[in-house]
Amino acid sequence: MTADPVSAADPHDVTDEIRDIADVPAVEVINTVAVHLLSAAAVKVGLADDPDSQTDLDEARKLIDALAGLVTASAPSLGDHHARALRDGLRTVQLAFREASPFPDEHGKGPGEKWTGPVS
Repeated sequence: MTADPVSAADPHDVTDEIRDIADVPAVEVINTVAVHLLSAAAVKVGLADDPDSQTDLDEARKLIDALAGLVTASAPSLGDHHARALRDGLRTVQLAFREASPFPDEHGKGPGEKWTGPVS
């Protein structure tokens, strides 16, 4: 019986490739979290390969609200380059949510608009 090359590997080799969270700049952590929220929201509003089976507007609303809060609160610390890209993505999913909703929210009452203001 031969040894599995993965389990036989020296565990110290793997730790060289793992970044310690203490070494990751805050801007990078915030951007990573925002991109995950943005990606998940995009799928839930139907901007994925199979919108019929993946659209879930209740879940999308939660994700967009969280993303809007994060982007709004962190924008001053992110710098214009990072904040602008996140705001653009946020606006895209907010508009997609409005389009996908069979009963659109009142102007200014859509997901995330509490933090971003009305999106049109």
